[in-house]
Amino acid sequence: MELVKRAVIFFGITIGAIIITYFVAFDQVDKKPLPIFSPKDVNPELVDSSLHNRGIGIQGGYHTISSFNLLDQLGRSVDKTLLKNKIVVADFFFVSCGSICPIMTNNLEKVHQFYQKNEKILILSHTVWPEMDSVSVLFDYAENHNANHDTWRFLTGDKKELYRLARNDYLVVPDVNDPNYQHGGEADFIHTENVVLVDQLQRIRGYYDGTSEEDIKRLINDIARLL
Repeated sequence: MELVKRAVIFFGITIGAIIITYFVAFDQVDKKPLPIFSPKDVNPELVDSSLHNRGIGIQGGYHTISSFNLLDQLGRSVDKTLLKNKIVVADFFFVSCGSICPIMTNNLEKVHQFYQKNEKILILSHTVWPEMDSVSVLFDYAENHNANHDTWRFLTGDKKELYRLARNDYLVVPDVNDPNYQHGGEADFIHTENVVLVDQLQRIRGYYDGTSEEDIKRLINDIARLL
């Protein structure tokens, strides 16, 4: 009996040590800082040729989201000042899209609901078809997805401005005149499943497939790591 008792204690201690080691390791991984993306860290096919191989600037500055001016679903002007001290999740879509966009928006709705009480989290959904996606169209779309109009902004505006942001700032689609441009169909129409995570200093910290439930879970976790 004594031998059995010792064996049980030893087994329990061993299993306990394994469990503790696992959770300590997991905790350490979870606390590792997220990468900070520069153009050199992104697939060259998604980076304008003028930005190829660009890393940290001479002054130590990282690639950041530049100034812009667009309108949201309430007709309010939205510019870069809105991003200050906010964690931003950005995507590009259009309302009448019947393929990847509904899946992406439904997944982003899950992110929105998860962080609905946190005003530090901002989702920016940019239309790529501003000719069709007016302020009123975006308002109806936002309502259909239970959006808080302050923390989930659906953006429209000048097409060149929207496309510049996608190509040169968020680095999710190639420039139409870039030699790496490989999209088919209409020459100047972008379509991407990429979702981008931007930190409080407007630096890119992650890329996610907006149609993937696993990537959306990873996005939710990575937002928590930035908070």
